[in-house]
Amino acid sequence: MNKKLGNLFKGDKVVWMIFFFLCMVSIVEVFSASSGLTYKSQNYIGPIVYHTGTIVMGVLVAIITLNIPCRYFKLMTPFLMLISAVTLLWVLFAGTKVGDAGRWISLFGFTFQPSEIAKGTIVLAVAQVLAAMQREDGADKNTFKWIMRITVPACFLIGLENLSTAAMLFAVVYLMMFIGLVPIRQLAKLAGGIIVFVVFVLCMVMLVGHDNSNEEAELAQTEQVVTQPKKKNAIEKMFHRADTWKSRIMKFGKPKPSPQEYDLDKDAQVAHANIAIVSSGVIGKGPGKSTERDFLSQAFSDFIYAIIIEELGILGAFVVLSLYIFLLYRCARIASRCENNFPAFLAMGLGLLLVIQATFNMMVAVGLAPVTGQPLPLISKGGTSTIINCAYIGAILSVSRSAKVKKEEAVVEARNS
Repeated sequence: MNKKLGNLFKGDKVVWMIFFFLCMVSIVEVFSASSGLTYKSQNYIGPIVYHTGTIVMGVLVAIITLNIPCRYFKLMTPFLMLISAVTLLWVLFAGTKVGDAGRWISLFGFTFQPSEIAKGTIVLAVAQVLAAMQREDGADKNTFKWIMRITVPACFLIGLENLSTAAMLFAVVYLMMFIGLVPIRQLAKLAGGIIVFVVFVLCMVMLVGHDNSNEEAELAQTEQVVTQPKKKNAIEKMFHRADTWKSRIMKFGKPKPSPQEYDLDKDAQVAHANIAIVSSGVIGKGPGKSTERDFLSQAFSDFIYAIIIEELGILGAFVVLSLYIFLLYRCARIASRCENNFPAFLAMGLGLLLVIQATFNMMVAVGLAPVTGQPLPLISKGGTSTIINCAYIGAILSVSRSAKVKKEEAVVEARNS
């Protein structure tokens, strides 16, 4: 029996343990945080059954992925690049909108976010470029150009609808280039260019966007849209989410009011997240005993870390944070055992992708960053994101399998010699 389980759950055992604990935290906390969904659907068990089924499907995807030899990932790259390009363009022109963001595609009854597919595809492609252009003294100077030709168009298309995801993906690619020994001079120039670009985008957002952070401005804009519709020029179409971005920046930049002056109606998400955190204590209120889940929008997704803190306390929040840190550490260990460059860069890239997104989510939940709408990987309720994140874990496990085999072969050869 143990041998059969060992054959099924192959790869790095520590990564499997981290994956297991994150899935268990997800099932418990999403069940607790889905009170709003259960109230709307009048089905107490339905939302958690759906989420548990999604996780089970994700585990199956991880098992299938880990059984794919790492070298075959290279063959998949052109097809994934084509799918990513087509779907990213599709979502811009015919995407399903939720609020003011059109990030989803509905196809054959399924809804998915193309950006989730594109993230892993870009990491896969960058890992290949870095591996192919490694020299004895580091990466070839032309490596930077090829990576930018792949990354910039993808980040541009993603950023039009989801700026935070584009920024996160670019940060992952930048760190991969640093790990891949791309010349420091090129990375320094890129850092300067990023600063200039960020300033430009902020200026455009402030010029084009309208601050909807207070109810009067939002009501006035709503009335204007209803009674006086006006056509948008090319810049306004490109920055059609500028209103949302500007509101988030303005909210984050404003001085925090005292508790007595705080208006729960104007900034409910941040307010109830703060209440959840300050009422937690060291060990929390206990699983399923959150009170803010009934008032906090997206408690089961974007702000689930606040619910984790409320129910499991500072200690539970630290444990969850540690799981992501250990995941990145294990990816680094796996990469260090790889004899070839491609699997090493792939493992590090996917590890960075998961951990940086988790960091963004946790920083938003505790008020250290503006609201970005990033779910907590492998914990937040989701469809596409959950399954694809499980595929990332499967790819990391696949790399760990090949690295372990090569290490064992090297030990046997050393003993024989």
